[in-house]
Formats: sequence, structure tokens, C-alpha cells
Amino acid sequence: MDHHHKPSHLRNILGKLLLFSLVFIVLRFAYVVTIHGETCDSTDFCFFSSPDSNNPNDLITTTKVGPTSTSSSIIINPTSIKSSPSKPSHQNPTVQFHSSIFQDLIVNGHLSPSSKSLCIHSPSLSGADVIVALKQIGVSDVSGIPKKPNKPLVISFKDNTFDFIFVGADVLDFPANLAVEVARTLKPEGHFVVHTFSKDEYSFNSFIGLFNCCKFIQSREIEVLDSRKIVREIVMKKEIEYIRQRVEYDDNKECLVPGYKQELIKKAEGLILEEPLKPWITLKRNLENIKYLSSMVDINFKYRYVYVDVGARSYGSSVVSWFKKQYPKQNKTFDIYAIEADKTFHDQYTNKKGVTLLPYAAWVRNESLFFEINEDPGGQKDVVKGRGMGRIKPIQSSGNDVSDVDKIQGFDFADWLKSTVTEKDFVVMKMDVEGTEFDLIPRLFETGAICLIDEIFLECHYNRWQKCCPGERSPKYEKTYEQCLDLFTSLRQRGVLVHQWW
Repeated sequence: MDHHHKPSHLRNILGKLLLFSLVFIVLRFAYVVTIHGETCDSTDFCFFSSPDSNNPNDLITTTKVGPTSTSSSIIINPTSIKSSPSKPSHQNPTVQFHSSIFQDLIVNGHLSPSSKSLCIHSPSLSGADVIVALKQIGVSDVSGIPKKPNKPLVISFKDNTFDFIFVGADVLDFPANLAVEVARTLKPEGHFVVHTFSKDEYSFNSFIGLFNCCKFIQSREIEVLDSRKIVREIVMKKEIEYIRQRVEYDDNKECLVPGYKQELIKKAEGLILEEPLKPWITLKRNLENIKYLSSMVDINFKYRYVYVDVGARSYGSSVVSWFKKQYPKQNKTFDIYAIEADKTFHDQYTNKKGVTLLPYAAWVRNESLFFEINEDPGGQKDVVKGRGMGRIKPIQSSGNDVSDVDKIQGFDFADWLKSTVTEKDFVVMKMDVEGTEFDLIPRLFETGAICLIDEIFLECHYNRWQKCCPGERSPKYEKTYEQCLDLFTSLRQRGVLVHQWW
């Protein structure tokens, strides 16, 4: 056997292996440069590793976008977002996170490299990080403004300056002021993007309602896994035809309560379906079951916060003992309107800060009325000055139980409400008007003013069982408990969050 051919054969095999390895290296290098748009660095040999992520499952994105979409989600791990080619292992997580967000906005057409941009951030978040994130993806003309806590925002730029405005999640303590400044400085066709930790539909719609200048485009939820927080991203676009546009409620025009408010009714406490034998106990205890609107949703995105007490009686009554001390206000300062026709209590409201007294009777039109003070046959009186409860009643129908009669001025309550608050305000109303609720509530619906009220605490007056006289009903009121229950039920069926007051 000839053994002289073995070395030559072995050299041929080694040569082919070397050539194959060279071709593989060239092809691999061409793949990295062509597909990924970057070269290998010292920390990555590029044969078996990806420059984007060590684990392809680290970045999971599912998105639903569009004007009709109110919810979508994107789950982002900041450590897996595509890093800088120069130093991928030392990228700032804040920059990484915002770079990914801004890249998505470019893909969806809400941001472009040529956009003149503004970032509004809190002092705790480095504005430089957000600006770096924008510049990293090719947006060069960027300005940043730190928003100081508990102070209104002032954007020191001219009108119609920016194509793109971004607002971080922790600078929304003055949302109404923010809306005005964004509307002023954003160019027509420009985009406004905000992050918020509020995710309920009430706060979402309240926020959208602040921006008359802009059209809602899309929203999505973003989860940052490292912090276990979820923020909602809202994208809006400024359109000229939306400027100064607002909902107007004309007379004889009923409004439709939106679906998200109707959904809140399902979360409210149940109505008391059977007439209580001891209403003075049952209805008072029911206060413990009340699910306040402000305990179910975020009320931050409103222009003003207003409490209207219709039939306020004394200042220390429901204004102080209940609303100021018990109603959950989420640290908001409310403007208080006390409507009380009984002149006995008027002096108590003198020099009360934040409280406006309307010394008239809430009614369905502007006219003079007779206001009479009644006492139950059992001698029940209000604890303040032994005063009985007052109600509107024609003088000719007064009976022997009348102890005092005053001629007073009645005013169109629905019309006043429409001139005092807007759909952008958060309005809470308590109504205790000794039977006049059966006149006022229908009027609120007829005029559409009912849609301006977020929450109602209503005492419905009927011929209830008397505490003084077992087995006897009060002769003061003609309505029955069933009629009161029908009133509460109809309010809730039409989307009004109403509670049974006592």
C-alpha cells in the first residue's frame, strides 16, 4: 500500500475546512452589518449572540393603536431595550425606556426627526435623560422644562412653537393649567403625548375633556417590569377646529350620560328597596355603606372642585359636619355654595372662607315664593334655635302646623348651575329641600344640567313613619316611599350616581 499520498490528502481536508471557516466569517459579518446596521464590538463575538438582547423574550410588545382604541399594552424591560452601539452595557435605564417609547411614536407617525420638541418633566427626573433619548433616535431640536411641584406650569415660548410635546407622569398636579399651555404652544397638526399613572376610565375621559384644542388619537398601557408600575400613554393631536369647542347645554335639551359613568353605577351601594320602619336609624346607618365617587376614581383631571349644598341649613350642619369632615376630597380644595332660604341661618355664613351663600330658594324658575317653617305634630325641630324645617309652599295651602311664613325669592336652579359650573368641573351636590326634589330633579334633566353633576346625595321626603308616634305617618308629605324609590332608580338608570341621604 502507498503511504505517500496521506499527507497530501490531509492537507486538502485542512485547506477546505479553513476556506469554509473564512466564508462563514465573511457571511456572518455581512449579516450583522446588513441586517442589524452595526458592527461587532469587543464584548460580543457575534457568532452566536445578538447585539439587541441576550434573551429574545425579554422584550415583549403587543400594541393596539388607532382612534377607536382606548386600551392597548406594551410590556417593556428597560434592560433589554436596544442600547447605544458604543457602550451597550452602560446605557441609562431612563434613556433606554424613553428611547423605546419615542421610537414607537416615530413608527406610528406621531413624532419625526424634524419635529421641534418640548419635554416637560419633574425636577426628580433628569430632563437631560429625556432629551438624550430623543436625540439618540435622531430628534435634534429638543427643549426641556422642569415642572416644580405645587406650582402652575409656565412655558416661556411663543404660541404655536412646537411640533411635539411630551409630559412625564409625575408633573400633572395642575392639569388645567397644563392644558392651557399645551394648547397655546403646540402647533396645529402637532402631537401631544402624556404619561399618567391614572388608569380608570373616569380620569381618562376627564383628562381628554380638558383639551378642547386637541383630538384624541390613541392610548396604551406601558409596564416597566423593573419598577412594577404601569403608566398610561395618551396621544393627542392639535386640530384648529377643536379650539374653543365645548359642550353647551341648551334649555329643553336632555344630555346623555356617557357609558363610563353608567359603569360606575354598578359599583355603587345598593338602594334600600323596602321601606324602613325606623328611617331615622336605617338611612343614617346607610351612610356607612356609601361608595363615594372619589373613593372609586381619580378626580385629579378637573378644572375646579365644587360642592353645592341645596338646603344647607346652618353652617355647622352638612357643610362642616359632613362634607368638610367626611367626604373624601383627594386633597382638593372645593368651592362651596350653600343655598339656604331661611334667613335665620344667613349670619352664620358671614366671612366663611371658600363658602358662598345664596340666600334664596332653589326652584324651577325665577319668581317670588312663600317659604314656611313646619313642625311635625310630634314636635320635632331642628336643633339649631329650635327651628323647624322650611319648604316652599303656596300661602293659601298652609295649614295649622305653620309657625312662620316668609316671602322669599326663588331662582331657576338648573339655569344657575349651568352658568356656574362646566362639564370640566368636579361637582358634588347634596339636596335636602323638603319635597321640592320632585320639581327640581325633572328640571335638571329637561335642561341637561344633570350632566354637570358628578355625584348627588339626595334626601327624598315622603310620608314616613314617625319617631314620636308609633304606627302613624307624617302628614307633611304626600309622596310615598315607593315614589321616592322610583326617583332614585330612575336617576341611576339614566347614569346618575345618586345616594340615599337622610
